Amino acid sequence: MFTNADVLEMIRLLEECYPDPDCALHYKKDYELLFAARLAAQCTDARVNTVTPTLFSRYPTLEALATADIADMEKIVHPCGFYRVKARDIIAASAMLLGVFDSKVPDTMEELLRLPGVGRKTANLILGDIHKLPAVVVDTHCIRLSNRIGLVNIKDPVKIETELRAILPPDKSSDFCHRLVLHGRAVCTARNPACSRCCLAKYCKYAKENIV
Repeated sequence: MFTNADVLEMIRLLEECYPDPDCALHYKKDYELLFAARLAAQCTDARVNTVTPTLFSRYPTLEALATADIADMEKIVHPCGFYRVKARDIIAASAMLLGVFDSKVPDTMEELLRLPGVGRKTANLILGDIHKLPAVVVDTHCIRLSNRIGLVNIKDPVKIETELRAILPPDKSSDFCHRLVLHGRAVCTARNPACSRCCLAKYCKYAKENIV
């Protein structure tokens, strides 16, 4: 069990290692992050970043996206996988943003979850990165690292979100999750975690069990 001081020190160490915890998805407009996140489901951020420039240049406004040719959009987003449902969701969500939300990306979890294709992970990303509100983005890195470290002992994303919200300072939670992503890619990888050079090894349950 970690104390509040332990958690704050882990946050500080990650801040020191990753001072710029920007989202890896590229975007210029609020809704572009929403749709980039939709494309990122079961796909890498790097791949999404190769697709969105074409998507948003071909359809540069919400109006254009809402009236897009479905076959053309499917062709554009095809490299991201699950292209049919993703193209459908982007078109439908664009129409909903125009018709229901006055062309603005909502700033509440409840409203964001009304948008086609938007789950809690994407909604939290929007709340944290666009609206600068407390958010806990539970992606594969967050699930893996929070369990390895011992912050949680559960795989369910919603329950992980609840448990992390209870221990993270609200103003640090969004960036903490971004830093877990960076740490998961650079050090605490899925197959070969580099515990010997991990800034969190002093606290990490996995490291304590595996570093001889």
